[in-house]
Amino acid sequence: MLNVGVLGAGHLGKIHLRLLQQSEKYNLVGFYDADDTHGKKIEAEFGYKFFNSIETLIDAVDVVDIVTPTLSHYECAKQAVIKGKHIFVEKPITNTVEEAEEIRALVALHNVKGQVGHVERFNPAYLAVKDEVKSPMFIESHRLAEFNPRGTDVPVVLDLMIHDIDIILSTVNSKIKHISASGVAVISDTPDIANARIEFTNGCVANLTASRISLKKMRKIRFFQKDAYISVDFLTKQCEVVKMKDAPENPGDFDMVLENAEGVKKQIYFDNPPIPENNSILDELESFADAINNNTKPAVTLHDGTEALRVANQIINCF
Repeated sequence: MLNVGVLGAGHLGKIHLRLLQQSEKYNLVGFYDADDTHGKKIEAEFGYKFFNSIETLIDAVDVVDIVTPTLSHYECAKQAVIKGKHIFVEKPITNTVEEAEEIRALVALHNVKGQVGHVERFNPAYLAVKDEVKSPMFIESHRLAEFNPRGTDVPVVLDLMIHDIDIILSTVNSKIKHISASGVAVISDTPDIANARIEFTNGCVANLTASRISLKKMRKIRFFQKDAYISVDFLTKQCEVVKMKDAPENPGDFDMVLENAEGVKKQIYFDNPPIPENNSILDELESFADAINNNTKPAVTLHDGTEALRVANQIINCF
């Protein structure tokens, strides 16, 4: 078991604390929070050990789980890595691409591992169809949320859209050719609703929409590729796979067959895989433990997190 400590005991930090305490792959040593009063309250309520400084917590663990506000990710990660600790960093990896690049260089220098918390990679609906997504040529994503003051210190692109940016970059094996986008600040000082179009050199186009002022929640992504349509609902944890194959010579009464203008017949069939129940946050944390113990590549690398941030910033710069 790896000794782990958590930096930040806000909404998500408390979830990480609870799951790490349950995990059979980690030994939760304790946590640090910049708000001393809040930290002592969490300690009294849940029994987690509260450290009164970042330094003392880092010294006591093997792995540092960084769940602080984005602006402090860089400093927290830097302190941990310099002391030879592995780091798990919530998304976005850092506030700037330059900071992310420096953390990546430090991780390589000190021979430790790092993973970024892009949790949708571990969503069971996505895992069920991930291997079906092959050379998509059009991708459409919608991530809509009801207004919540938490997270409005950053544009909706960094708050919400970055989840889908990461998924898209992990599935499209091509460089980006062009990005266009628009965003509108409605309630916050930064855009609350945004739309982006990413064009790749292989011809694939991704259209992303994110909003944090919606009347309903939605987290969907759809992949269109030759002979297949794949839909993932991250919110309800459901997926749909529709495929096409050459129609049989003598189709059955219930076979769905389409014929194009050239007379080519295709049969439509559904291939919806089973979706296992899981806890995505626990899975991502434990996958990092496996990467450390087995000396393998983390599921979501610091490079992945850096590229998602780079594209997110390019989108923001279009506004």
